[in-house]
Amino acid sequence: MSAHPDDTRTISERLARFAASLNYNDIPEAVRERAKYLILDAVGIALASTQQRYAQVSLAGIRHLTGEGDHALIGLVDRLPLRDAVLMNGVLVHGLDFDDTHPAGVIHATASAFPCALAMAEKAETDGRSLLAAYVLGVEVSTRLGSVAKGAFHQVGFHPTGLIGAFGCALLAGRLFGATEAQLVLAQGIALSTASGSLEFIEDGAWTKRMHPGWAGVAGITAAALALEGFVAPRRAYEGRFGLFPSHLGSYEADCDYSLATAGLGEQWEIERVAVKPFPACHFAHACAEAAIALANEEGVTPEQVERIEALVPPGTVKAICEPVAGKKRPSSEYDAQFSVQYITAAALTRGRFGLNELARDAWTDPDILALADKVEYGVDASFPFPEYYSGQVTVTTKDGRRLTRRVEKNRGAGDIPLTASEIEAKYMDNAAIAVTATQAESIRDLILTLDQCSDVRMITSGLAGIERKWKPDHDQPDERRYPHS
Repeated sequence: MSAHPDDTRTISERLARFAASLNYNDIPEAVRERAKYLILDAVGIALASTQQRYAQVSLAGIRHLTGEGDHALIGLVDRLPLRDAVLMNGVLVHGLDFDDTHPAGVIHATASAFPCALAMAEKAETDGRSLLAAYVLGVEVSTRLGSVAKGAFHQVGFHPTGLIGAFGCALLAGRLFGATEAQLVLAQGIALSTASGSLEFIEDGAWTKRMHPGWAGVAGITAAALALEGFVAPRRAYEGRFGLFPSHLGSYEADCDYSLATAGLGEQWEIERVAVKPFPACHFAHACAEAAIALANEEGVTPEQVERIEALVPPGTVKAICEPVAGKKRPSSEYDAQFSVQYITAAALTRGRFGLNELARDAWTDPDILALADKVEYGVDASFPFPEYYSGQVTVTTKDGRRLTRRVEKNRGAGDIPLTASEIEAKYMDNAAIAVTATQAESIRDLILTLDQCSDVRMITSGLAGIERKWKPDHDQPDERRYPHS
């Protein structure tokens, strides 16, 4: 049953009060430090993304609509108007699907919150502390709202990163606009009509998922700006008769826990539960990748020995990474590959790893990997603690009759087994090295990890930008880039 809040204030009103009152000093030091490392992870991914064709196409498309602007892009010399810069930076952060995830909310909150906070802080000409506090606010709101649905948005075809991210961005943008508490309530009501995000990309490896976080920022900024001028909006954006959860979830709304949106707000910090990805693939498949790598490297399993493979996943992940089976066993793009437990398990077992190189064309078209993918059948295990963890199990039956199993209840990077600061830093350096020199990467790293000591956010944005891109416009050629640091 739905667990609506007991007090008389709406969820929008309580979130608005939190947003209006949150200050940098209200955020515990450990939370602030974790936030900086999550931003560092995002920036490294964005730098790597600048070398990808989807970045080229995205920027070219945006250029059809706008000229030069005042806002910086991560890793690029171009500058764009406010909302266009947020859209583009969101594409860069989320494009490789290597960015962090809040498991319970099933949402990539950093990918929307950081680009939005970065551009809005630049517009407000504020300091690094305000930028960091706005980012934390956006993540806190989006992850909590995502958690209310208990993974149900994926079951009905919505992508929470785009859909829910708009509300977090509306509040952080409104805060940096200087909105009042009443205006922040309106901003959420407007966001209800601007938020979007469809999972249809799963069907054919389309690129639309890549734009969802940036578009959430665009939607949130638009909502906040309208609210600032008094644009009248619904006040029950979430729990109203046609609010977010009733209108988008249908019968699944009955299982929502509305209390999760605000329980412990300002005392319990969801950013501490955000998981950094060790593998560049849909987080739902990470446990199976981890299990397959262990079978290859610790048990010595080789593709030649394999008779069949069973990959167990939680029921709530099947639509995203297991079906349709034929398409998952024969990915037609790197994005298809990232959302296929069959391909990911086969590639991880074949190569004993799963990194960006396993998403290159020569990997997802490799006849040997595809032959092994044909032997992967999926099953479901309802006992897995989804969505708290994205669990998985891989069982290999060999041609000589052995059965070798690895079960991963808690995927690496989540919960009480997070990636450490040094592991995140190493991941950042590997990703950044795809696009910039070691010296540039170190300079950007130091800038991010001390951003709350910066008195002018424009020093941060200029430090992240100004790097010439290496690709040249060529819309007809597929990206077959190899990643030496994968």
